[in-house]
Amino acid sequence: MLGVLLALTVALFALQQVSGTDPAKAYAGANASQAALDAARARLGLDEPVLPRYLHYLSGLLHGDLQNSLRTRTPVASDLAAVLPASLELAACVLFLAVLLGSVFSYLCASGARGAGIVRAILFSGAAAPTFLLGMVAVLVFYGHLGWLPAGGRTSVRDAPTGPTGLLLADSLLAGRPDVFGDAVTHLVLPAVCAAIAPAVAIGRVLVDGLTANLEADHARTARAAGLSERAVLLRHAARNSLGPALSMVGIQAGALLAGLVVVEKIFDWPGVGSYLDASVAAADLPGITGVALILGVVYVVLNAVVDILQVVADRRLALG
Repeated sequence: MLGVLLALTVALFALQQVSGTDPAKAYAGANASQAALDAARARLGLDEPVLPRYLHYLSGLLHGDLQNSLRTRTPVASDLAAVLPASLELAACVLFLAVLLGSVFSYLCASGARGAGIVRAILFSGAAAPTFLLGMVAVLVFYGHLGWLPAGGRTSVRDAPTGPTGLLLADSLLAGRPDVFGDAVTHLVLPAVCAAIAPAVAIGRVLVDGLTANLEADHARTARAAGLSERAVLLRHAARNSLGPALSMVGIQAGALLAGLVVVEKIFDWPGVGSYLDASVAAADLPGITGVALILGVVYVVLNAVVDILQVVADRRLALG
């Protein structure tokens, strides 16, 4: 993890140097004089050699300093602290839905239950559509035509709690506001479902392959000979032995989900990291862009480390090996 994160800091710092964008001009303004640009370069440390600048950049990261945004003129860490909870809440709901839908899909297919073909057709059709198209169609149907769900945002309640966690679902429960909780859930439905369908299919397909192979293995035949029902064989013996590849796919899909947050948040006007990144790109705010990339990279690396640990917990053969 440390090696990957160190390589990530080198890559982000190098991209800032070769981007072709002048941070001093973005900081001082397009019409700034040469003296103002020189002062901005000195203020930003751009007049120092590359190696001392990187070491200064790395030292700042170790102390939680992600530089100052050239767009908001405030620390990027403070900006991200304000928008990150919204993205984490949405990402957690998407990942939960993806795992749930993928598990149901794999169980129906592996057990040959009635309705498996319908579920497969719905999920595969949804996964085949681009997320932005799926989101726009969902808004047109469920908001514009049916009026069942809101089109975007986190909540329509004006006095919704803003702390202590920044996660609206948790904060509404802590504040004893079931009205805010219900409203937040309705705002989460469309973006979470639209973003969860594609990873659900990927997770489900891997899990189906594992379940099918384990149901034909010797230990499954032995369990059937001992009198266990097909459902018990599937849940007790095949499921756990199939979790390893499925957990790996969960980690991969979590990384893809983080990358896709920009599109989802843009469509549904979600005030998270994706919206912040979109505004930073438009303003050529390199500290804001690299700050978001670093945070998402850290989350991705940590998630994959957690997945590796869960694989060993789920399948003791990995630990023994």
